Amino acid sequence: MDNGVRLSLLDRSRTRVGEADSEALRGTVARAARAERLGYDRFWVAEHHGVPGVAGAAPAVLLAAVAGATAAIRIGSAGVMLPHHQPLVVAEQFATLSAFAAGRVDLGLGRSPGFTGPVRRALRQTDGDFAADLAELRRFLTATAEISLHPQPQGALPLYVLATGSGLSIAAELGLPVIVGGPLLGVGGDPSPGLAALAEYRRAFRPSPQQSQPWVAVSLDVLIADTAAEAADLLLPEAWAMAQSRATGIFPPLEPVEAGRSAHRTARQQQHLEQAAARVIAGPPAQVERELAELLDRTGAAELVAAGSTFDRAALATSDAELAALFGRPH
Repeated sequence: MDNGVRLSLLDRSRTRVGEADSEALRGTVARAARAERLGYDRFWVAEHHGVPGVAGAAPAVLLAAVAGATAAIRIGSAGVMLPHHQPLVVAEQFATLSAFAAGRVDLGLGRSPGFTGPVRRALRQTDGDFAADLAELRRFLTATAEISLHPQPQGALPLYVLATGSGLSIAAELGLPVIVGGPLLGVGGDPSPGLAALAEYRRAFRPSPQQSQPWVAVSLDVLIADTAAEAADLLLPEAWAMAQSRATGIFPPLEPVEAGRSAHRTARQQQHLEQAAARVIAGPPAQVERELAELLDRTGAAELVAAGSTFDRAALATSDAELAALFGRPH
C-alpha cells in the first residue's frame, strides 16, 4: 500500500442494542486512543441529530473528550453541518477546542439536512447559503472578519468540505480540500460520474492561503477479517441497519450478526441490504489491500477515511489494527 497516503478513521458513535447511548460515546473515545497507538494520522467524528442509531450529535463536545484521551493524533469533524449553526458559534467552538489540542484540530464542514422533518424543524433549518456561510466562517478563523474571534485559535484551523455534487464546486471556488464518499466513489457501481466530478474539482480549483492545490480524501466503510465469510459477518449489522432505514425511515442501533441473519426481510429490504453491502470494502487483508489500492489510484486521493462499524467492538478493533498494518503503520 502507498505509504504516502494518510490514514484516518471516522467514528459515528453508533449505538448498539442493549447499550446506553453513553456507551457509544465512550467507545468513540476509546477507539480514538487506540487509533493513536496504531499510528493513524487522524480521527474524525460526525454530527447527527435525532437518530436512534447514532449518539454523536455534538462534534465539538465529543472532540474535547477525544483530545483529552490522546496526545498527538489529529482530530476533526467530518463533519459539522453548517446549515444547523451560526458560523461565529462554530468558529468559537473549534477555536476553544484548539486551546486544548493546539495544532491538531481540523474542521470538516457539510450541509446535509436533518434526518427527518421534525429534526429539521427543531434545528430551525432554513435554505441558507452554504458557500457564504463557509466564507464567513473562514473570515472568523483568519481574523479578517469585522469582529474578532475569542478565544483566538491556537495555530491554524484547516477547513475541509464534505463534498457531494455542488459542494465540490464550492470547495474549488474557495480553494479548500474535500472529503468525498458514497456514490461519488463508484464502489459497487459505475465510477465514471465520480471521476468526472473530481476532475472538474481539480480543474476549477483556485489556490487559497490554506491550500495551494487540489486535495481529495475518500471516505467509505472498510472492514477486515481473516476470511471472506467473517468479513461478511462484520459488515452485516451496518448494512442491515441501512436496509431497515430505507424501508422504515428509522436508522436503528446496531444488532448482533445473529439478529441480522435471522431477521425476516422483504424483497425490498433484501435489495437494500445487498446495495449497502456492495458499497463497503470488506474481506481478508490481501483482498482489501487490492481494492483500496485500486480506489486510491483511481481517485488520486491523498487520504483514506475509513468509516467502518459493526456490533462486535473487539472485532472492530481487530479490523482497525489490520488496516493500520496494511498501511505500514508501526504498532
